[in-house]
Amino acid sequence: MTIIASLTMDILSLLSSLFVFLLGLAALFVLGLYLLDISQTKDAIRRNYPVVGRFRTLFSTLGEFFRQYFFAMDREEMPFNRAERDWINKSSKGIDNTVAFGSTRSLLVPGTPIFVPCPFPKLDDGNHSAPPLTFGLNTPNPYQSASLINISAMSFGALSAPAVQALSKGAKKADCWLNTGEGGLAPHHLVGGCDIVFQIGTAKYGVRNAKGQIDAKKLKAIADTPEVKMIEIKMSQGAKPGKGGILPGKKVTKEIADIRGIPQGEASISPNRHIEIDNVSELLDFIAHIRDIAQIPVGFKTVIGGYGWLQQLCTEITKRGIASAPDFITIDSGDGGTGAAPMPLMDNVGLSIKEALPAVVDILEQYKLHGHIKIIASGKLVTPAEVAWAYCAGADVVQSARGFMFSLGCIQSLKCNKNTCPTGITTHNIRLQKGLDPTEKSERVVKFVEKIHYGTDLIAHSCGVDHPRALKRKHCRIVQPDGKSRTLDELYPKTP
Repeated sequence: MTIIASLTMDILSLLSSLFVFLLGLAALFVLGLYLLDISQTKDAIRRNYPVVGRFRTLFSTLGEFFRQYFFAMDREEMPFNRAERDWINKSSKGIDNTVAFGSTRSLLVPGTPIFVPCPFPKLDDGNHSAPPLTFGLNTPNPYQSASLINISAMSFGALSAPAVQALSKGAKKADCWLNTGEGGLAPHHLVGGCDIVFQIGTAKYGVRNAKGQIDAKKLKAIADTPEVKMIEIKMSQGAKPGKGGILPGKKVTKEIADIRGIPQGEASISPNRHIEIDNVSELLDFIAHIRDIAQIPVGFKTVIGGYGWLQQLCTEITKRGIASAPDFITIDSGDGGTGAAPMPLMDNVGLSIKEALPAVVDILEQYKLHGHIKIIASGKLVTPAEVAWAYCAGADVVQSARGFMFSLGCIQSLKCNKNTCPTGITTHNIRLQKGLDPTEKSERVVKFVEKIHYGTDLIAHSCGVDHPRALKRKHCRIVQPDGKSRTLDELYPKTP
């Protein structure tokens, strides 16, 4: 017993000494922080409140996570609220996403779309099959697509290799297209064998020569790739209208640098516009040049601001002839996107899709060009109701970027530009990418597309039409500030 007691006393003495040592170490650490804080001049809070002032930065950093999971209501968060994310998550997993006891969404908030149900809907559930669209009727290789929703532009670079592979495989199974984004055509885009829309950004990655201009041979080689069906010229994007693409240097790996034709490890900054395009006449010339080389449908993507240039474009097309028209126009919403962007541009530049889409549709119809020029709507259209609204407003087809990111497992951690994405979607950190299995995630992409089709068709059937592409403005009302709703027809009357 004496030996045990002695041993116990020794252990207690050792633990006591260890505790004192750790306490002293902690005191030295705090003292070091104290001296560092009072001697620095960059942060007034830390200088005036040494050590304690550091908690302000910590709480500010953690605040977005606490709000997301504990404090924000289902319909409060931005840019996507919990209800939207939950619907996509359950849909992509194939989990039941019906709701009980009424909607948590207030139907009195201005801007809320209300679809008008038909008093005598058809006895069947609709045919769940909208007729396909044909792009580029005057091109040697028109493209036909039937999907109601497609994958919008996200570059390899902005997205990781496993994420792009999952999207490619999922798009093939879901029979929708995948837009490459401005970062060039990567092998990862092709692994699934899906239809590809190749985007030419202002830096012309993948098809550029040493001077940053179009290399006809490179462009022809990409256009001849069997999976590449159309080419989209990016004029601007919702995250940063008026500024080129931004890929931080830490995300420019050797593979990405080789595909884009830029130095490894250096930030990839695209020009704010195409040097060849300074007016509508030059835009049509550039489209014609690309189409002559590629021999496939060519259109352009833009964020809408002023409308005058669109009327000028339509007038120039009328003057030159319908063969000079772009095969499609992609309208992107001004309320941000997946790319890294300065806050002033992300928050306050460019019209939202809710205002821009009906206006563009009306302009093209005024000049009788809408039948030839297809309109692609893009920008936060991630649920069946938002997709149905776009078809009511006059879109020919819808595409989404962030909706498909959520289908891959995005948790809206808002770290897309930091190379620290915890889900592996927007990072090139191999350790973090291990959590993203392209084969498993591709199935989630398929289920998300299926649920969008199913839900949008439910709305169309409720409104008394056969399929979503038959929806008209009369089928959708928008809640006004006075609490009453008005039809899209009233809000956007057709110009005689």
